[in-house]
Amino acid sequence: MTITKVYIIYYSLYGHVDTMAREVHKGAAAIEGVEATLWRVPEVLSDRILEKMKAPPKPDDIADIKPEQLVEADAIIFGFPSRFGMMPSQLMAFFDATGELWQSQALAGKPAGIFWSTGFYGGGQELSAWTAITQLAHHGMLFVPLGYTFGSGMFEMDEVKGGSAYGAGTFAGDGTRQPTELELQQAFYQGKYIAEIARKLKS
Repeated sequence: MTITKVYIIYYSLYGHVDTMAREVHKGAAAIEGVEATLWRVPEVLSDRILEKMKAPPKPDDIADIKPEQLVEADAIIFGFPSRFGMMPSQLMAFFDATGELWQSQALAGKPAGIFWSTGFYGGGQELSAWTAITQLAHHGMLFVPLGYTFGSGMFEMDEVKGGSAYGAGTFAGDGTRQPTELELQQAFYQGKYIAEIARKLKS
């Protein structure tokens, strides 16, 4: 059986995106013939600054990824917390280091998805996706949105739920709110959905 490699690459400062990423990973890994791997982009802030920001320690079970490793993946799903409606500097710095891959268009044709966390409704639940798509477009990657394939979960009105047609999402609020069961279900679905598409494209 041909193995389809799906990389879930993310940055998480306070743990919300880490929680989402692990659910995306579970969804991708649930597809037969798919090998899903979690990766973290390198931190650019010093330990001193992270301490002042009261950021928890990074999980020790996820390795940092290098730009050249992206070519190994058949599909990539990027996750990040929003910063003023955009990806944070950590992920931007990672993309900035992919110049050689861009020059050779080594990532062209690879399906890619996006998931995220924002503080509140006005924090960029859709704008974060829009601005991140530019990175994928310049690499020639195939952006895979969820559309409304998540079904009734997309139309939930009785509870607060992040995400949109562009991908899964969560709200962190003041930092104490954690991803809900419905948000985690959407993250799982996204991993599964993109993994299925990646497998079809590779076959």
